Amino acid sequence: MRRLLTIAIFCLVQGAASAQIAVSVPPARPIRQLPDTATVVVMGDVMMHRDQIANSARPDGSHVFSTYLTNIQEIIESADLAVANMEFTLGGKPYTGYPCFSAPDGYEDYVASVGVDVFLTANNHILDKGVKGFERTLERYSAMEEAGTVRHTGSSLSPEDDRGRFPLILAVKGTRIALVNFTYGTNLGITGEYPKVHLTDKNEIEAAVRRARRIGADFVIALPHWGTEYSLRHSAAQEALADWLVEIGCDAVVGAHPHVPQDYGEIARMVEGKVQKVPVVYSLGNLVSNMSAPNTQVGLIARLRFVTAEDGTKELLRPELIFIWCSRPGSLNGSYSVVPVEAFMGKRDLWERPYDYDNMIRSVERVKAATGIENQ
Repeated sequence: MRRLLTIAIFCLVQGAASAQIAVSVPPARPIRQLPDTATVVVMGDVMMHRDQIANSARPDGSHVFSTYLTNIQEIIESADLAVANMEFTLGGKPYTGYPCFSAPDGYEDYVASVGVDVFLTANNHILDKGVKGFERTLERYSAMEEAGTVRHTGSSLSPEDDRGRFPLILAVKGTRIALVNFTYGTNLGITGEYPKVHLTDKNEIEAAVRRARRIGADFVIALPHWGTEYSLRHSAAQEALADWLVEIGCDAVVGAHPHVPQDYGEIARMVEGKVQKVPVVYSLGNLVSNMSAPNTQVGLIARLRFVTAEDGTKELLRPELIFIWCSRPGSLNGSYSVVPVEAFMGKRDLWERPYDYDNMIRSVERVKAATGIENQ
């Protein structure tokens, strides 16, 4: 669902002498009955491995991904804002998978077509095809942005570009939400300041959170790319960084990178004399990939609900965590297909290869036992 034409975008524009705030005013809208709820869904790693490239290829040179997200499209489109981590480059041909990803052109259009509104670009694979691949990726995303299709954050082409993306602030149903996306590092380095991918630089992150508040953000969501791959529990380093993010004013932390789900936590803080619990989703795992190692086909979608009460006060409710499963070709159908686990429970007869259904059930139960997460 395309909502970006009606989402107000708040950007910080810095002048030579002082900072100014440029705000686009949303169109007039009907008087709404309060309380109102703005819903944001955050999804994990959107990947494109070698076998995905081969499976999606058609004789005319095009690539088709139509089954990938069909079964979760309702979840995506029902949100007011949908965010996904795009863990690949659009570096052009030859298209390649791991370890240096260059996804087929058109993959980004497909992801947007199912309702994703914001692409996250701060991850360890964004420089897989060097500076040229990095620039080409951001240019294609920026062209989509100019067309009103998606926004992107986490990386930027220039200082001017960066000022409107770090943080990225969007108004959703009258609630101003700031997204701060950064990564622990990249697999390949880069020389020069720009183009830039935001790393876990505490000075930059804290400055972005402060800018968000100064501009008028009601909530700040930190979106770190962090953690130990394939570990179902968060590390001490993740916990320490999460504590710091909450301390500087982030209202939720939703992470990615480990390729498996990790446990959920809450960090208490005092706000105006009241105890507030800040949710921390340590890892969402994969959204779609060719991975088949233990637990890598299991993922989470985090649904965040921001409620405006009748007196105008705003509150973030406890997140809903939705388990998903990525079936590979020959299992549910002839391609890749992400399904919401709960909705497909007891439907083993739908699978072309029922073993995959059994594997889904065992894997989800194993992840639940290790993380303590249940469908919420």
